[in-house]
Amino acid sequence: MRAAILTDVTKCIGCEECVMACKKTNHQAADVPRRWDAGDGLTSRNWTAIVSGPAQSHVRKQCRHCLEPACVSACPVGAMHKTGIGAVVYDASKCMGCRYCMMACPYGIPRYEWESAVPYVRKCILCYDRISNGQQPACTEICPTKATIFGDRDALLAEAHRRIAEKPDLYWNKVWGETEAHGSSVLYISNVDLSLLTDGHAIPSDPLPEKTAVAMGA
Repeated sequence: MRAAILTDVTKCIGCEECVMACKKTNHQAADVPRRWDAGDGLTSRNWTAIVSGPAQSHVRKQCRHCLEPACVSACPVGAMHKTGIGAVVYDASKCMGCRYCMMACPYGIPRYEWESAVPYVRKCILCYDRISNGQQPACTEICPTKATIFGDRDALLAEAHRRIAEKPDLYWNKVWGETEAHGSSVLYISNVDLSLLTDGHAIPSDPLPEKTAVAMGA
């Protein structure tokens, strides 16, 4: 199984139950707004957030858990790691605080504990402990409308295309995360353009680690 999440933007009501479940499961303290935050709701204490989109839509933002993650390839000490089940996790004991992962991520996901005297990088880890024990991530388990669901990536891709084919007048004919940066484990279907997740810039379909392989190898 390649663990994955499919988020259907048309079903999201913006209740933020997923946000609260993430904070509770990962024992995150209450967030304190900082002027250096990007303004998208993600911080070192918020690993998922609901972003307001066009047409009163609500879009969940989180780590995409890329199939070939740029953050992993850019980390010179192996603090970022792609697990066999698909989650991209972080080992704070190896991190030297260079923040290359933050620069490498095409989605601008990893955040830094700027307020801490001993800062770490923070991001969604796809509830790795839970899925390793046969459970699903806290965010998908709590969702009251099943706007975000958990399963095998191939099965969720098939479900995404089935929904698009069934209601072509509702959905854009695209599964976000299927091919960008060689694909990711967090997928989206939507009735609105989701370029807001990347601040409008296009993500190539080629694996991003190929662009840094020579430098990192040296």
